[in-house]
Amino acid sequence: MGLTSALTTALTGLAAAETQIDVIGNNLANSQTVGFKSSDVVFATQFLQTLSLGAAPNANNGGNNPRQIGLGVQVAEIAANHNQGTIEISSSPSDLAIQGDGFFIVEGADGERLYTRNGIFKLNSDAELVNSTGQRLLGYGIDDQFRLQESNLVPLSVPLGTESVAKATENVTFEGSLTPEGDVADVSEVIQSIVLGDSSVPRPDASETLLGVSPTSDNSVVTTNTGGVGTLAAGTYQYRVALVDSSGNESTPSGPISATVGTGGAIELGNLPSEGTGEFASVNIYRTGPNGSDFFLLDSAAAGGTFTDNGSTPLSANALDNTTLTGNYTYMVTYHKNGEQESRPSVLIGPQNVVNGRVTLSNFPDPPTPGTGETFPAYDEVRIYRNLAGDQNNFYLVDTVAPGDVYTDSKSDAEIADLSDPENQLIDLNGPTINSSTLLTNVLKRDGLTYSNAFELGTLTYSGRKGGRALGSKEFEITDTTTIQDFIDFVEVSSGIQSLQLDSQNPIKASENNIPGESGELVPGGYINDGGIRFVSNTGELNALEIDLAAFQIKTLDGSTTNPNLGFGTAQEAVGQSAASDFIVYDSLGVPINVRVTATLEERTDEQTVYRWYADSPENSPLSGTNVAVGTGLLRFDGNGSFIGATNSRIAIERNGVPSISPLQFDMDFDLVSGLATQDATLAATRQDGSEPGVLNSYVVGEDGTIRGVFSNGVTRDLGQLQLARFANPVGLEARGLNLFAKGVNTGLPVQGAPGESGIGSVIGGALELSNTDIGQDLVELVLASTQYRGNSRVITTSQQLLDELLNLRR
Repeated sequence: MGLTSALTTALTGLAAAETQIDVIGNNLANSQTVGFKSSDVVFATQFLQTLSLGAAPNANNGGNNPRQIGLGVQVAEIAANHNQGTIEISSSPSDLAIQGDGFFIVEGADGERLYTRNGIFKLNSDAELVNSTGQRLLGYGIDDQFRLQESNLVPLSVPLGTESVAKATENVTFEGSLTPEGDVADVSEVIQSIVLGDSSVPRPDASETLLGVSPTSDNSVVTTNTGGVGTLAAGTYQYRVALVDSSGNESTPSGPISATVGTGGAIELGNLPSEGTGEFASVNIYRTGPNGSDFFLLDSAAAGGTFTDNGSTPLSANALDNTTLTGNYTYMVTYHKNGEQESRPSVLIGPQNVVNGRVTLSNFPDPPTPGTGETFPAYDEVRIYRNLAGDQNNFYLVDTVAPGDVYTDSKSDAEIADLSDPENQLIDLNGPTINSSTLLTNVLKRDGLTYSNAFELGTLTYSGRKGGRALGSKEFEITDTTTIQDFIDFVEVSSGIQSLQLDSQNPIKASENNIPGESGELVPGGYINDGGIRFVSNTGELNALEIDLAAFQIKTLDGSTTNPNLGFGTAQEAVGQSAASDFIVYDSLGVPINVRVTATLEERTDEQTVYRWYADSPENSPLSGTNVAVGTGLLRFDGNGSFIGATNSRIAIERNGVPSISPLQFDMDFDLVSGLATQDATLAATRQDGSEPGVLNSYVVGEDGTIRGVFSNGVTRDLGQLQLARFANPVGLEARGLNLFAKGVNTGLPVQGAPGESGIGSVIGGALELSNTDIGQDLVELVLASTQYRGNSRVITTSQQLLDELLNLRR
């Protein structure tokens, strides 16, 4: 029995040594396996043979101990060693290491959750993080706004090169120096267009108006007879005669006709002048007193007839008008009505050359009657204008007549050109000018005596400049109902002119008026002045509005393009220290938006310097209109040049019609702007935190397990968060091979959480946890195990020798 038990006991020792060698061999084999946890073999005695239980002490004996013989060894446990392995830096951002307790959670077959410390992960074709054997790494995913969704575990993905993101600007930082030196900005730039007319008021059509030289009354054919009896005093009398037409116009008077009579005589004038066409049916007869030289109207007679002056008809007080014209004359006519502005003039009538004569005009155009919807005056007169013999460019009022009249012009140049006489006036070549309700399609511009419509139906594009910098382009639809006020409002808001009503607590100041002949203040904005369109800019040199020849462009309904030139010129130049900064911000879609901030010196006192800032953005898209002004406020600096504060430092840019978040709002930081005295004011936007769209090109994993994507525009966004699990008894995990474990019956429930929570270790990105195999210790234990094996082998050999001796006893 003893030798047999020795054999079986030694056999258990061999088996135990073999198991230990197997475990040590596995440890050594996985000494380079990432995340491998070595194992230790725990031995325990197996069975016992009790020869004696021993005896307790008594009066006769001191007692003895039990006598037991062990019957071998057994493997009580192969315990995994979950001690921390060495952390080694890796070149891949997807390599992960756990510092402390916990396991990565991966997805096994059929959705089974497995656990591992092997942190070698890579991206598959679906951009998912998987380990080297294809299990997906699990954690919390994100929604389309990059917000973590902590409801359930999902495979984590990093879509390099496909995911795009943009960041809306939230803050803009400025630097510079807004000096207290220079002129205070109290004078605005004022620009005004040429005078614009209204084509809804009819223009006279003088194409049928007749122009000719009035006939001269011929005195050579007039005969005199002094043989009659009358009451004339003795002396020599002189007569002059003038043909008179049906409208009462006198032709050029004749030369003097002399006759001498005695006391009580009479003078007969025969064969009075006549005109062949019959238009002049009568003759006015003028006479002097006896031996006199001044002619006064005496009477009228039939043309071609006889007139007898017997002294019974006294001379009137109407002196003879013997004025004649010599020169080359051109005429224009207008429609007129008392109390109303007359129409613009007709085309030129003439020219007519005359020498010591008079000019007759006839067949004037009839003024039209206003129809339904027409608002021009009911004109009832025609005004006649004429140039001067020595001035062909200016036309002066000659007279006002009824449309059906015939008019003979006998007024001298000196008479009509004397503008000190309130009856005289120069012609207004522009005629009725625009008002706020004038239709845009009726607006006329004049080039000399040529009138043309300034606007056509279609799409007008406006591209002005302010402070020498382009404002950007805005569009405006011209329809049949668009008025000049609509146009003015469009240009005003598209130019970023800000009015007094925008900031009631700190109203925008009006401008001084230094325009000759004007007084009072100039309010920023657009309005009609003296028939032209006037725009008053905000104060400061860099707020000065410019509208050049190419500022307006119309794409007409037929597809052609025109450039209406309204002839804007400077009526007053801006004065005032100012600085401007152009920069780009981004909306929530990453769309770049141009912004300009202009600062003007509004006030300086003994205590502080005050600048006003104005902000414009051509990309501002309000619900209606084209307003580019997006904000204004005051900046204050103390006596040390330090920034005190701002009444407003926020800009809001409307993004209606664009799918980005509207409005885009961001704050402006002026803390780095100084108020120290410099030669010129400067302002520059040095930093803004928005970005254009960027593509995901890299990522990092933080200690809390958050995967942060880094985009090409510098923006970072969360792409997910790792979730780890720890167990109360990790030694009880069931190994599944491939460095994977499954929950065992003796592990307890997994405690899931983010790295650093609930006793879970942290995650190190770009690193790996090496195997925790202790090669030196395992080699020592291998020597001990092999010694154990050899020792048990010797026990078997010795037992065999003793058995052989026992069998040899029969010999």
